[in-house]
Amino acid sequence: MVSTSGSKTRNPYLEMLRPEIADMDFALPAASALLASYLATGGFPDPILFIIAVIGGYAAITSSYVYNDCCDIDIDAINLPDRPLVADKLTRDQALKYAGFLFLVASAAALYLNPESFVILVAAVVTISIYSKLAKRMTFLSFVPVGIAYGLVPIGIWLAFDPAGILKTPDYGSILPLPAIFLGLMMCFTDWGFTLSGVARDVEGDRARGAPTFPVTFGIPATAKFVTFMWVVGVIASLAIGLTAELGPVYFAGALLAGGWMLTQSFDFIKNPTEPRGGRLFLQGSRYRGIMFGSLILDVILCILVPVYSGILW
Repeated sequence: MVSTSGSKTRNPYLEMLRPEIADMDFALPAASALLASYLATGGFPDPILFIIAVIGGYAAITSSYVYNDCCDIDIDAINLPDRPLVADKLTRDQALKYAGFLFLVASAAALYLNPESFVILVAAVVTISIYSKLAKRMTFLSFVPVGIAYGLVPIGIWLAFDPAGILKTPDYGSILPLPAIFLGLMMCFTDWGFTLSGVARDVEGDRARGAPTFPVTFGIPATAKFVTFMWVVGVIASLAIGLTAELGPVYFAGALLAGGWMLTQSFDFIKNPTEPRGGRLFLQGSRYRGIMFGSLILDVILCILVPVYSGILW
């Protein structure tokens, strides 16, 4: 949820969607939908439902970005003066309406797919709103609701293709299978590392505006160590996804190579605990998740289209 570096996009409405990390934001719902459908039915999801899920998931994620900008105008004026609201490219009222529109798009998609997905969406939006509106100005633990909210995103997408059977039938044998649980946990843990690495870059504005974030309270060196631990746990969780879903070598190769690269970058942050290094790690975290989810997408496609592929490791 931390603001990213200035975007080169000219349209302020597009800038607020964080186009520099869009690969991750599109790949997450796409990977979640494909994996859920594959494990539940052995095949691809309905293409129309898949498109609705990806658009809805992306709208849900980006609505939180826009709302966060509305709450952080004073802080962004110091850290990121080129952001649309600070640079007077949009008014706060326009941005709030934009956030509301994105939430309505996400809500319509979730209600159409499965009421259970809508329940998860509301829970995620409420949780992330607590961060943006209240927690960031109150506690160094403000990063906690961010990770929880993003951990709920793949769960909501998953339920659209593999219903729990509580609010919609049919279900496919379990409320939430292990791969879905590990997918949510992976997103939660990596988002704690992802968010705090970016928050480390924003120390100046947070301190000036009295926001007691983790880096402001404990310093960037301690933050770098905590961030690295979160990425270690997240990479382990990514491997657990593949093991419990019995995915193929493409996924494990992508998860291991991208994960190893990400851990290398995290350890470099420990060696160089500076604000600019935290900002670079934030963007590198997006690249890691984009590659990891891309590997998952390709692996699932191979599992469905090439029956012998799924038996290579199992």
